Amino acid sequence: MFTSSLVLGAVEKAHFNTGDVIFQLLMFIILLALLKKFAWGPLMGIMKQREEHIVSEINAAEESRLEAKKLLEEQRSLLKEARTDAQGLIESAKKQGDVQREEIIATARTEAERIKEAAKLEIEQQKEKAVAAIREQVASLSVLIASKVIEKELSAADQDKLINEYIQEAGEER
Repeated sequence: MFTSSLVLGAVEKAHFNTGDVIFQLLMFIILLALLKKFAWGPLMGIMKQREEHIVSEINAAEESRLEAKKLLEEQRSLLKEARTDAQGLIESAKKQGDVQREEIIATARTEAERIKEAAKLEIEQQKEKAVAAIREQVASLSVLIASKVIEKELSAADQDKLINEYIQEAGEER
């Protein structure tokens, strides 16, 4: 019962005042126009600017990524080229080192042969000098012995003794 009286009371109060409804509708339309002009327009402008900014940032990031990828490929290419150049330089240095080693060995062998020939020549000269000196000594000893023999007549034992003495004298003179 209580509920039915409430419904009846609401129906009695629910009659429409068309002037109020039209006024409220007009105010709502004015409010919408004002909101559109002062709130919705600037808000949409800000949103549009934000969207454009985000799109430009995405494009810039994509360009940066492509640039970085390009630079990475260039760096890899340069690194590969540098490695190839370094390997070439190493190979060239090895070849040059081998050539220099062979030249040094050949020069050392030539120098050793020259020194060896010079030593042989000097040995031969020294030998000839020694033989000449011995011949000279033998000749002077022979002359000395002959002069001694001529001075006195000696027996075989005296001759041996005399020869040994002169040989010792010749050895002491040297």
